[in-house]
Amino acid sequence: MNYAEESLKKHYEWRGKIRVETDIPVKTAEDLSLAYTPGVAAPCLEIQKDESRSYELTRRWNLCAVVTDGSAVLGLGDIGPEAGMPVMEGKCVLFKSFGDVDAFPLCVKSKDVDEIVNTVRLISGSFGGVNLEDIAAPRCFEIERKLKECCDIPIFHDDQHGTAIVVLSGLINALKVVGKKKEEVRVVVNGAGSAGIAVSKLLLAYGFKNLILCDRYGIMSSAYEGLNWAQQEMLAVTNREDKKGTLADALAGADIFLGFSRPEMVSIDMVKSMNRDAIVFACANPTPEIFPEDAKRGGARVVATGRSDYPNQINNVLVFPGVFRGAFDVRARDINEEMKMAAAIAIAGIIPEEELDAEHIIPKPFDPRVREAVAVAVAEAARESGVARI
Repeated sequence: MNYAEESLKKHYEWRGKIRVETDIPVKTAEDLSLAYTPGVAAPCLEIQKDESRSYELTRRWNLCAVVTDGSAVLGLGDIGPEAGMPVMEGKCVLFKSFGDVDAFPLCVKSKDVDEIVNTVRLISGSFGGVNLEDIAAPRCFEIERKLKECCDIPIFHDDQHGTAIVVLSGLINALKVVGKKKEEVRVVVNGAGSAGIAVSKLLLAYGFKNLILCDRYGIMSSAYEGLNWAQQEMLAVTNREDKKGTLADALAGADIFLGFSRPEMVSIDMVKSMNRDAIVFACANPTPEIFPEDAKRGGARVVATGRSDYPNQINNVLVFPGVFRGAFDVRARDINEEMKMAAAIAIAGIIPEEELDAEHIIPKPFDPRVREAVAVAVAEAARESGVARI
């Protein structure tokens, strides 16, 4: 199947992938009076007395805003908010299908951090949470930080944290397969944008010690010029030996490669230069930094990609539906580091150790166990960390 042609045809046919439907009948005057005026005044006054009752008397308890500025869409880049709408609608479909979370796309016509933050803040009372999507770095970091400061609902940038969670879950199991320890391995992360930085932060929080970040120009080191503020922060906690050079230089003697960059960045010879039983997560999509067959030809033991036609698909759909389901179930005011870590460990734990092998380190997106496992773990972590409200 030519997915591009067939998808375009279907989108003309569908004319959108989501719609609003009512859960209640409005067939009589009595129905109308209960759903709207005069009866609706009673719940309005209840919420006026106590805003938290909006979670009990409206759909807010299960409603997530999917917000983008269209500046970093699905490998397409800066295509604008209107052009990003099909992706945001698709995200809403995934929220509902995999987490039973109602989601609504909001494509904002601005690239100004404060304008976007204020827009979301002003409408936040209508939602139980906000999923930021496809916003370019480093603007995405600042938007998320500011929204967390001014909103009392979960703010979650999936390109950062969804990716970080699913990558960590895969690495937890990959290390078991190759018999290596997180404290002893050297990790090379190629791509110092939203995903690469978030993954690096979560790995460090989990206990990985030795990380090197690279971008298209090579290793980020003290000699590197032109780093943005987010990359400068990461330089303080990565590349402990201040190694300099190219991606090839970084991979020599490394144990793990994590790619969030561009197609064909890694050669067979570069994988050959890595340590024995190397782990390669080549997540550029649809064309990875190196194809699995080539990575294995170079000696990699465990290989993952973002593609569905190879084993070990690194797919955020394993993460965000369950994370929001768990956060909504306890009316969390935040999605914090404890909840992210719990989600990663829960996803990894779905596969029993006796079933682990080089081509089975992570559940498939349609595994029915994922949603419940992630939601329960996230809800419990929210309670234990004090951000749950029920």
